[in-house]
Amino acid sequence: MERFASFDGAPIAFRLMGEGRPVLLLHGFLADAELNWIQPGIAAKIAATGRQAILPDLRGHGASAAPTGAEAYPPDALAMDQEALIAHLGLADYDLVGYSLGARTAMRMMVRGARPARAVLGGMGDSGIMNVAARRAFFADSIRNGARAARPEAGQYIQAAIAERGLSAEAMLNVLTQQVDTPRETLAGIDVPILVVSGTEDEDNGSAEGLAAALPRARALRVPGNHLTAVGEPALAAAIVAFLDAPI
Repeated sequence: MERFASFDGAPIAFRLMGEGRPVLLLHGFLADAELNWIQPGIAAKIAATGRQAILPDLRGHGASAAPTGAEAYPPDALAMDQEALIAHLGLADYDLVGYSLGARTAMRMMVRGARPARAVLGGMGDSGIMNVAARRAFFADSIRNGARAARPEAGQYIQAAIAERGLSAEAMLNVLTQQVDTPRETLAGIDVPILVVSGTEDEDNGSAEGLAAALPRARALRVPGNHLTAVGEPALAAAIVAFLDAPI
């Protein structure tokens, strides 16, 4: 585990696996690099192709800083952390992969000027990029209210995950508030080859096909599973590796 000082000095943790062409992998909300990329074997499969997997824990998650003050989470804070990591590592040519919150962060990076050679947006759809309020409200309700949330089972699961993973509820709420909508007209200017891949039962962030249609160089793909289970499916790792290997 390594750490670097981000744009505001907050220590952000990351790991490196393998050697070769760099691939930055951004995990989902309430998860970390270990849970989303290492345990399912995705990072190892990427490294086995002669690439270097770069595996940060997002702000508020894992071994990275988890401040509880709202001032530590300005709009696009997570994207700015990854821009700082790219600068810290001196990356000029790399690929970018994100799942769920990581996919939303990857999109915000590209909106802000990042230009990976390729990008994969996993567990993400059109509404999850263009209208973050609904998903933000769902998670905030679940974090605050648990079994009393509008969706009690989800609220109980989310509160249990926060407790089991040693996360701060205050930090998680702030992670939600730093998210920014990306308008459809802005998506039309993202000239990066993109794979939008989601589970066949995953509409949590809207339509993968709808998001791909809004991007000029994107295609959608479905793999087995829902929003929680698809990240563990061998088909997701295979899709990511095949896309990274394909000619542009």
